[in-house]
Amino acid sequence: MQQTSTAELIPIKQSDRILSLDIMRGIVLFGILLMNINGFGLGFGYNDPTVQGGDTGLNLYTWMMTNLFFEGTMRALFSLLFGVGMFIFLDRLSKKGAGIKAADIFFRRLLWLLVFGLIHGYLLLWLGEILYDYALMGFLVYSFRLMAPKKLIFTALLLFCIGTTWNYFDYSAQKKLVNQVEEANTMTASGQELSKELKAAQETWEGQVKERSPEAAEEFNTGMQKGYFGAVAFLAPLNMEFDMEAPYRSDVWDVLSMMLFGIALFRWGFLTGEKPASQYWLMVLIGYAVGLAINYYEMQTILDANFSILSFKQADITYYWGRFFVSIGHVGLIMLFSKAPFFAWLKNGLAAVGKMALTNYMMHSVFCMFIFTGVGFGLIGKLQRYELLYVVVGIWIFQLILSPIWLRYFHYGPMEWLWRNLSYGKVHPMRKGPQQID
Repeated sequence: MQQTSTAELIPIKQSDRILSLDIMRGIVLFGILLMNINGFGLGFGYNDPTVQGGDTGLNLYTWMMTNLFFEGTMRALFSLLFGVGMFIFLDRLSKKGAGIKAADIFFRRLLWLLVFGLIHGYLLLWLGEILYDYALMGFLVYSFRLMAPKKLIFTALLLFCIGTTWNYFDYSAQKKLVNQVEEANTMTASGQELSKELKAAQETWEGQVKERSPEAAEEFNTGMQKGYFGAVAFLAPLNMEFDMEAPYRSDVWDVLSMMLFGIALFRWGFLTGEKPASQYWLMVLIGYAVGLAINYYEMQTILDANFSILSFKQADITYYWGRFFVSIGHVGLIMLFSKAPFFAWLKNGLAAVGKMALTNYMMHSVFCMFIFTGVGFGLIGKLQRYELLYVVVGIWIFQLILSPIWLRYFHYGPMEWLWRNLSYGKVHPMRKGPQQID
């Protein structure tokens, strides 16, 4: 078989892109910011509104709504789309007879994504960086690319089960710790001497309480309000800890599972909008009915226990399943929106945002670095949870306006263009010719 030369291996043309995927990517990217803004603006208060006094009024309602509909699901859909993108990339290169050169480009692409992730986390000051994790999981996806869709679904569900089991053991360990602390407090009150095990339990508990204290939150906010190099030095150890722990503790069941699930849905035709509306409505009804019921149970568990550490661990037991089913509902709803004959301007705008997903994702961090850290206004911890939504909507509007204008004159977003050049080892034209401008 004749091999395709490297010169012929070019990035996908804009005309060959799948509109429904770009629309979904744009919507999910905006959803990612809706969740990430809490990390940028609240620091330690990302998912725990008690850390910075946001557990009442509008702050509480904001936390409730985002946890019901968006917590975990946006990351799940971003992972799903990333898996689909890798599958399309490899599939189209293999159909060109690229052979081993396709694998070379694929792995070089992931290596550069890993580098972008490290730059994003360490130099753009974002502790919740995910590109690094996607690159690592992407290396694993290569081995699953030819697996039948049913086997992909089975593997994803198996990974969910493993993650659920791990979360259950974490909950059991935390429950044991709470019981030991209660026993230690009772013995101390009665003047009894504590065993080494109970003393160790007390120390562990005190460390957990300290991590959720206003003092710890203030210490983090102060570190992020330093000048640029001071903030980089402050965040680096936390980023390193996150990058070392996340790949084996959560990424396989959190990220890889949804990548495999996304490939299966794509190969079945669910993500290209070609299925009848009735099937997408079924996804919406089943996904939201099951997923929101699970998420409501988790939320109520936390509220009933007044946001205790144990309640978060208990809610985590069903975490992967709630977000999985809500994600199915989101997919069905987004596909129905993509197929609808109205709001063409909004769909085109969201598709443009999705085509520039890497650029827009990193742009979020640039904006938030100047808004919340000491590089700019240093507003971390200064805005309430619901007030952060104003920042989110402002960035949404800006990117909805900028992305279509940019793509009118350029083939790719700046980061997409750089990523392609590094992946293929050659410079591709970025600016459109006069005859190509819309």
